[in-house]
Amino acid sequence: MIERFLPDEAATAQLGEDLAQALRPGDVLALSGDLGAGKTSLARGLIRAVAEDPDLEVVSPTFTLVQAYELRLPIHHFDLYRTASPDELRELGLDEALERGAAVIEWPERADTLPPDTLHVTLTHEGDGRRAVVAGQGAPMARVERSLGLRDFLVSAGWGGAVRRHLTGDASARGYETVALPGSRPRILMNSPPLALGKPVKDGKTYAEIAHTSRTVAAFVGMDRALAAAGLSVPEIYAQDLDRGFLLIENLGSEGIVDAEGRPIAERYEAAAELLAAFHRKPWTRRAPVAPGLFHDIPPFDRGALAIEVELLLEWYIPRFTGKPADAGLRREFAAVWDGLFDRLERAETGIVQRDYHSPNLIWRADRAGHDRLGVIDFQDALIGPTAYDVASLAMDARVTIPPELERRVAAAYADARKAQGAFDADGFAEAYAITAAQRNSKILGIFVRLDERDGKPHYLKHLPRIRDYLGRACRHPALAALAALYRRHGVLDGDPA
Repeated sequence: MIERFLPDEAATAQLGEDLAQALRPGDVLALSGDLGAGKTSLARGLIRAVAEDPDLEVVSPTFTLVQAYELRLPIHHFDLYRTASPDELRELGLDEALERGAAVIEWPERADTLPPDTLHVTLTHEGDGRRAVVAGQGAPMARVERSLGLRDFLVSAGWGGAVRRHLTGDASARGYETVALPGSRPRILMNSPPLALGKPVKDGKTYAEIAHTSRTVAAFVGMDRALAAAGLSVPEIYAQDLDRGFLLIENLGSEGIVDAEGRPIAERYEAAAELLAAFHRKPWTRRAPVAPGLFHDIPPFDRGALAIEVELLLEWYIPRFTGKPADAGLRREFAAVWDGLFDRLERAETGIVQRDYHSPNLIWRADRAGHDRLGVIDFQDALIGPTAYDVASLAMDARVTIPPELERRVAAAYADARKAQGAFDADGFAEAYAITAAQRNSKILGIFVRLDERDGKPHYLKHLPRIRDYLGRACRHPALAALAALYRRHGVLDGDPA
């Protein structure tokens, strides 16, 4: 249970905004209180926050009983004060509303039943203001607790009056918001809860432990400082709460390296490759400072991490598209082929691998010059591994269709920049590039199927044809002949199965 004193209408609207950031499809928010206690004011603040429109007309549905808002998160606003029977809420379409969005219900005590994880907000008059008590259970209440905790964090950072707007989430549990104060440049509010490790999958370790996935926001802070020291333009960190996983950071901008239709802008991709080349020339350390006396030790991109990632293809993609699990024979052959490739990869140049160096994480700043034109974000999972990996991540962008000619230009821009710096093993780079590209795209095929089947995110499936094409390109390198043959036999790649 959480209590808040709301001295005025602005504070009531702000609580609605904070609750809006926590809502997800299927959530029910029940608002209780006497007439004039502020239920409609709270609902209005919430709906306007989801709409990102402070002037949106939000009227009380006292007479219509329900009002629908088709927003980023569809909201149905119910008022049960004039309902004739307790079961009328179902007849008004609650179940249908929760299939795609959330519901806000005034006078919920007039309903016969509500979902067990309903969020309850009780408003009572207190002096010239009102007191709000928020109660609930399960995942919805946990999200509300974090959202209200984020507001407290903003208060401590001197940004308590900031307007919060949803920005994006990613394939992890992290979430991002834009926060704005009059007279100041907007900033980014990062909500990064500690990683839930899950069940052991091999040798008593979880997937995240083997793959060296970052567990806390300290990894972001450490990598931010390490990359800044190496000359990359990364967000400045204005405030941090390492225990809760909250950061207030610089907003580097919203323009990317693709055009308005999502097509790659060749010159920007080449500039990103040249930035990588300059970065890979810099000295690096395995220990990055986070706070006084606290460090982030950058893990290795070792054989265990490489293998557990590529095995996602066996665990998710193969069963999805063959209709049966990978059998013991396929698993043995798969492991043998990849072991040979990992042996070859041990000869490759190593350095800091950002792991997701591609369009969603690269910001174009046209008002800057040189390498400073590119801002870099989302690097908390960085490892020490083969530097060619990030070149492959860029040149075979998982979210953008990169034609073969542009892929060659991007890889060549990197190689030419490295040659200009001094000695560079072009053949060794080409082999490491092909192996890491095959490893990454095999992993992504598995991840995108997993995001659909396990996490209910089917929109990732639209990328599968592109990833298969990238994988086929990588497998043309002579060092990957055995992998190409294996993948063709089992339908991962098109072509003669012989």
